[in-house]
Amino acid sequence: MPVKMAPRPLVVRLRNWVGDVVLGVPALQLLQSHGYDLHLVGKGWAPALLAGQGWPVHVRPATLRGRVAQLRTLRQQACVADPGFDRRENMLVLPTAFSGALEARLAGLHAVGYAQEARGWLLARSEPITYGGHALTSYWELVCRFLRIELPAPASIDLQTAPPDQQQADALIAAAGLKPGFIVICPFAGGLFEKQDKTWPAFPALTRALLASGRQLVACPGPGEETTVTRDHPGVTLLPGVRLGVYGGLLRRAGLVVSNDTGPAHLAAAVGAPVLSVLGPTKPEQWAPWGPQVRTVRRWPEWPTVDEVLAAAAR
Repeated sequence: MPVKMAPRPLVVRLRNWVGDVVLGVPALQLLQSHGYDLHLVGKGWAPALLAGQGWPVHVRPATLRGRVAQLRTLRQQACVADPGFDRRENMLVLPTAFSGALEARLAGLHAVGYAQEARGWLLARSEPITYGGHALTSYWELVCRFLRIELPAPASIDLQTAPPDQQQADALIAAAGLKPGFIVICPFAGGLFEKQDKTWPAFPALTRALLASGRQLVACPGPGEETTVTRDHPGVTLLPGVRLGVYGGLLRRAGLVVSNDTGPAHLAAAVGAPVLSVLGPTKPEQWAPWGPQVRTVRRWPEWPTVDEVLAAAAR
């Protein structure tokens, strides 16, 4: 009869962007496979994004006092489940900011994280970060160092979708009259890359060309992005206000996802959708979506033409 192992709680501070959290999923899966009971701390959207994985995700409070209090509570709960919790490295900090290490130290946690921003003295163990490589491999390497093992990063992320989210996504697809092979467009791009806009200026022309060829197009804008679709992409089916977990289920059914450098592109690749990533200043070797069905189009310092992207979409 197999011996049941005692739980080994581990607190993990997630990154602050959807794409970064998605790229960190394989590292979290590796921790779980080594017997750790994960308790994640992240942004308000993180519970929906990771619902299919079954990990508890705690929403990070807005204030330093609240964040430290939250971590202390998680520490107390973990000590009840594992009396040895306080005698080992018991937290992983994925962000590089000074604040993440400070909050862990104030809460009495023994955290492992990147040796960045002169915060090594706050951590139980600080590890170097690999520059120039892909973000997914940097998170993977940090976890491997935490576990003191060496393994190659997986070829795919395999993010799971919670069954209720998939059911809701399928219901949305049916209600919108979308047929197999529909294309999801993500013509949005939050923030800048090295102070340069990540939004492909010819995206509206691509939309017109795809619609003219008879393809069904759908967009799921976030708050404040609806106007971009109605103004620049008329004829596209608009599904606003879709939660991230449901969005993942919808992307899973797409025939193709065409996207700027943005979080939904990483989400689409993570659930196994075919992704065509149109990149400008973003470095693909560092930030391209990760997966076997990902194609990128880039020839910076110029943007790709519509014909180049159409040709890539047809392959």
